[in-house]
Amino acid sequence: MKALLTFVAALAFGASALAVQGFRGFRPDQFPIPQIDPPVQPAGYAFAIWGVIYLWLILGAGFGVVLRPVEDDWDEMRLPLIGSLGIGAFWIPVANVSPFWATVMIWAMLALAVMALLKAGRDDPWWQRAPIGLYAGWLTAAACVATGLLLAGHGLLGAQTAALVAIGLALAVGLGVLLLRHDIPTYALALAWALVGVMVSNLAPLNLVVLATCAVGLAILALQILATRR
Repeated sequence: MKALLTFVAALAFGASALAVQGFRGFRPDQFPIPQIDPPVQPAGYAFAIWGVIYLWLILGAGFGVVLRPVEDDWDEMRLPLIGSLGIGAFWIPVANVSPFWATVMIWAMLALAVMALLKAGRDDPWWQRAPIGLYAGWLTAAACVATGLLLAGHGLLGAQTAALVAIGLALAVGLGVLLLRHDIPTYALALAWALVGVMVSNLAPLNLVVLATCAVGLAILALQILATRR
């Protein structure tokens, strides 16, 4: 039953994006202080990773329900993954209305996704750990970006400071996860993809501080992966 529910949740998660034609960031007018070209937000192309995430999660869950329906190596991660995908199925409609509640929801999605990642077994890595890792890695970046936008959009921090706080927070969370599960490179890959997307969005106008911070973050991720593999 859990295997089947995981597959249904993955389908619902992917279908929600198709129903509302995806999500490419909050609108500037959704904040008291409009966020026009904020430095914390990745370039638009970076959001294309969602297509890979949706498809891989569905294929992985389908593999599990057909070939690994009751194996213990798969069983423990399913409940938190169902919870994360279940929240995610309603995330885009909420994000189009309320950035605050969307941010609360995406942190909940991240917490459950990381829990699933930590509980994921070692069998069938490309069908089990890899898609969850890509999903959790992108959620790490997305949750921190949403937090940065809220901080700047409500005047709690300037846009530049909020971007630096969000990048630092994403790296702190990401390194913590990688220390606990260093056998899931797709997590680091998704986080690196987000950092590169932020760099691209800060090329014009040139924002050297954010570019340098992201470059340092990429170097730290690379060193962490090399160290844990050794």
